[in-house]
Amino acid sequence: MKIVDLLNEISICLDAKAADKEEAIRLAVDLMDKSGNIRDKKAYLNSVFKREEEGTTGIGEGIAIPHGKGTSVGAPGLSAMLLPDGVDFDALDGGLVNLIFLIAAPETKDNIHLEVLSRLSMLLMDDAFTANLRSAKTASEFLGYIEQAEAAKFNQQAKEPKAGADGYRLLAITACPTGIAHTYMAAENLENKAKDRGVTIKVETDGSGGVKNALTKEEIEKAECIIIAADTNIEMSRFDGKRVVVAKVADGIHKADQLLDRALGGSAAIYHHSGKDSKDTDLGGSESAGRKAYKYLMNGVSHMLPFVVGGGILIALAFLFDNYEINPANFGMNTPLAAFFKTVGGQAFGFMLPVLAGFIAMSIGERPGLAVGFVGGVLASGGYTFNNLMNYSEASPVSSGFLGALLAGFVGGYIIVLLRKVFDRLPASLEGIKPVLLFPVCGILLMGVFMIGVNPIVGALNNGLNEFLASMSGTSKIVLGIILAGMMSVDMGGPFNKAAYVFGTAQLTVADAGPEQFQIMAAVMIGGMVPPLAIALCTTFFKNRFTENERKSGIVNYVMGLSFITEGAIPFAASDPLRVLPSCIIGSAVAGALSMLFSCGLRAPHGGIFVIAVITNPVLYLLALLAGSVIGALLLAVLKKPKVQA
Repeated sequence: MKIVDLLNEISICLDAKAADKEEAIRLAVDLMDKSGNIRDKKAYLNSVFKREEEGTTGIGEGIAIPHGKGTSVGAPGLSAMLLPDGVDFDALDGGLVNLIFLIAAPETKDNIHLEVLSRLSMLLMDDAFTANLRSAKTASEFLGYIEQAEAAKFNQQAKEPKAGADGYRLLAITACPTGIAHTYMAAENLENKAKDRGVTIKVETDGSGGVKNALTKEEIEKAECIIIAADTNIEMSRFDGKRVVVAKVADGIHKADQLLDRALGGSAAIYHHSGKDSKDTDLGGSESAGRKAYKYLMNGVSHMLPFVVGGGILIALAFLFDNYEINPANFGMNTPLAAFFKTVGGQAFGFMLPVLAGFIAMSIGERPGLAVGFVGGVLASGGYTFNNLMNYSEASPVSSGFLGALLAGFVGGYIIVLLRKVFDRLPASLEGIKPVLLFPVCGILLMGVFMIGVNPIVGALNNGLNEFLASMSGTSKIVLGIILAGMMSVDMGGPFNKAAYVFGTAQLTVADAGPEQFQIMAAVMIGGMVPPLAIALCTTFFKNRFTENERKSGIVNYVMGLSFITEGAIPFAASDPLRVLPSCIIGSAVAGALSMLFSCGLRAPHGGIFVIAVITNPVLYLLALLAGSVIGALLLAVLKKPKVQA
C-alpha cells in the first residue's frame, strides 16, 4: 500500500482559507468526508479535536498533521490542504501553518495503514518535498510529487547497507502518546542527521501499530549510546549500564543535532536501572542530587495529601457544626456531630507526618524503607526524647513536627541503603530473611536511636519557628502573605508551589495551632486560586489576546481556580511565560496580602470555594480573591498583544 492509495484528488484543496485552527480542522474533515472513509463525521471531528487538546499537532515549519482514530472511521485515509495565507495552529515553533495533512485511522487489528502514514511523516521532514507540495497547481500534480518522493525515498532505504560487524554506533527509540505521526518524524530526523554525519544508527519506533525495528540485546551491547526521544513510558531495564540521552519526542524532530552531539560527545550519563519496574523513564544516576531530593520529597507529599485534605476538611467541619458557647475550651467537640467529625478527621490528619516520612524513605530505600520512615514520623510527631522515655506522661514532649518527619524520611531511606550494603556480605542463603527480619529490625532500631536523639534539637527549631510565626503581626504578617501566595504562582505545581503549600499545611499540624497558623494556610490557598481565575477573566473580557482554543480553555479555568487547582494555568504559562507568570505572581501576592490584612483563617488544607463556610471572615476572603484575580487579569491584558480578532 502506498501513500497515494490513502489520498485522492477529491480530498485535496490547494487554496483553502481559514480564520483559525478550529475552522481549518473542520475544512480538512469535510475533505476527508468526501472520500467516503468516515462513517460518523461528527464523532470523527470530535476525536480530532480531542487529540488537539492533548497537544498541538502543528509540528513546525508550517506543517500540521491532525489525526483522529476510532470506530467512526470506516477505512484509513488522508486529506490535504494548502492555506496560502497560513493559520495560527498553536504550532510548536509559534509560526503559521500552511500545509495540513489530516489522518483518519480505524480501530482495526490490521495496522498496515499506520506504516503508510509513517512514510508520510518521514517525507514531510524533507524541505525539498514540502516545497514541491506548496508549489503544486493542481491536485494531480500534488499527488505526483508524493508518488515520486515515496518511490525515491523508500527504494533508496531498501538499498542502504546495514550495520557492520561492530553493530550500530548509536541506537534510538521514538514514541509519542498516539504513535501515529510524531513517532516516525522523530525517527526520520534522527536517521537523516546521523547519516549526514556518517554515523550508523538504528531507531526503534513505538507506534500505534506496535514496536517496529526493535533493538536487539546484541545491538544494545555494542552501541556507544542510546537516545530516548519519547513522551510515553518505554522499557528501560535493557539499557542498564549504557549511556543514555533522554528527551521529548519533539526534540527528536526539532533538536536532533543537539541529541546527537550529546550522544557522541561522551557526556551522557550511564543509566542504572532501579529494578522497580521494567517500564519507566527514570534517569537514575544522571539526575542531580537536588532533583533526586525533590522527587523523594514529592513522593512523600503526594501520599500524605489525601490524609491531610480529608482529615483537615473534616476537622474544619467539626468547628462549623459546633457551638462555641457550650464550652469554649472544648470547641469542636461540644456536639455529637462535631465530635464525630473532629474524631474521624483528627485520626486521619494524625497520619500526615508518619506517611510523609514513610514514603520519602520508601522512595529512597524501596519497600523496606516504608516501615523505618513510618516509625521515624511517629517518633517525630510524638516528641520522644531520652529524657522523657521513662516518664513521658509527666515530662513535656518535644515534638519536632513537620521538620522532624522530613528528616526522618530521608534518614530512614538512607539507613536502608546503608544496611543493604552491609548485608550484601552475608551468604546468599540468608537473602530471604533480609526484607522480613534484618531490614525492619535493624532499620527501626537505628531510626529509633537517631530520632530520639535529635528530637530535642529539631523540636527546638520547630518551636522557635512556631513562636516566630505567632509573633508576626501588621506589616510582617502581610509580607509573609505576599511571599507565600506569590510562591504558589511561580511554577504552578512545581517546587516553589509545593514548598509554599507544604509550609502552609505544616502549620495546621502545630499543637494548639492558633489564628496565625490558620491565616498562613488561607494565604497559601488564595495564592493558588488566583492564577486560573486571572486567566479565565482575561480570556473572557480580553478575547482578542487569545486563540479560539485558549478562550475555550479559559472557561474551564473558572472551575479549576475556584477548586484550588493551580495547574489549570500551566498551558498558558508554558506558551507565554514572560507575560503570564508575572501577571499571576503579582495577582496572587496581592490576594495573599489582603487575606493576611483581613485576618482570614483556614483550618482545612484544600477545597477552594467549597470550604468557604469554614474560613474566618469569608466575605473579606472572597473580596481578596476577586481583587487578586482582577489585577492579574488586567496585567495580563496589558502585557499580551492582540492576537486574533475576537
